[in-house]
Amino acid sequence: MSVDHRSRRDALRALLVERELDAILVTNLLNIRYLTGFTGSNAALVVSARDASGDEDATVICTDGRYVTQVGEQVPDLRAEIDRSSAAHLIGTYSGDVLAFEAHVATFAEHRSWTEAAPSVRFEPVSGLVEKLRMVKDEHEIGLLRSACAAADDALAQLITRGGLRPGRTEREVGRELENLMFDNGADGISFETIVAAGANSAIPHHRPTGAVLASGDFVKLDFGAQVGGYHSDMTRTYVLETVSDWQRDVYDLVAKSQAAGRAALIPGAECAAVDAAARSVIDDAGYGELFLHGLGHGVGLEIHEAPGIGKLGTGTLLSGAAVTVEPGVYFSGRGGVRIEDTLVVREQGPELLTLTAKDLTVV
Repeated sequence: MSVDHRSRRDALRALLVERELDAILVTNLLNIRYLTGFTGSNAALVVSARDASGDEDATVICTDGRYVTQVGEQVPDLRAEIDRSSAAHLIGTYSGDVLAFEAHVATFAEHRSWTEAAPSVRFEPVSGLVEKLRMVKDEHEIGLLRSACAAADDALAQLITRGGLRPGRTEREVGRELENLMFDNGADGISFETIVAAGANSAIPHHRPTGAVLASGDFVKLDFGAQVGGYHSDMTRTYVLETVSDWQRDVYDLVAKSQAAGRAALIPGAECAAVDAAARSVIDDAGYGELFLHGLGHGVGLEIHEAPGIGKLGTGTLLSGAAVTVEPGVYFSGRGGVRIEDTLVVREQGPELLTLTAKDLTVV
């Protein structure tokens, strides 16, 4: 399935018209990728609202000489200019009166240099316009997310099948093997540094793997993801090594019930804070609310953490087509903890689960 970048730019133009803005300077490289398909490391893009009714004559991308061939191949439908100082160059050639810019991306120093270079232009700060569009994934994007999740699922299955999760190994060894297996199963990259947290370390939500040795009776928490085509997967599974105790069964069952409640609450139009509350109330009612230390989830796509945020302070509502995680956890400091996380797509008929590894309590 091909990507219709023109339609994405048209959707951005509609937002510009709604806000009575002439054009926007896009400097976030991921937003440029979303709007054009360009994947180089230096670029700026001016999207003009005037182009909404005709050819894209006033919309232009700029990059440097390293990417002359690449920009021609990846963005054949836009005028491209070549200059090392891409944003400054486009501002210098801009002929309008008002130019919006990504205020959440630009530095103070960049803004000051732009105003000095183009004193006649009024720079209008805006935040999150492209990110708002990116919240809802098209079927091409969802296909890439499925592939990323499949690479992670397959890697985890192979890790366990070949005995890679066992007493005597270190957290680092397990993490490296899992990452290598994701590449073996089609990943272009990893979503983030793989979390492997064993024993008491499993009570640390974002523990970084160390030389700690896995032992019988440990909880082992694995939080990891693969990238395919620039899109990220995110999944957490918690296992027990060789022997399981009653308290481990109890906390695992509690987190599993919370996670199921959170998944069930993923319906279009649901308040993000209400989705968090649906899962959190299960843990609160059991008396362990203070041990659920983070939000329930987040959007996932070109970034591992993107809008919408699903937490106590989450704002807005879920939209059909949003890709999000649901990841409650309970953490007993110095003892161990459990997190269960899936990546899902919000759908009218119910959430589509992309991470398919079983979530039953598993002793390996």
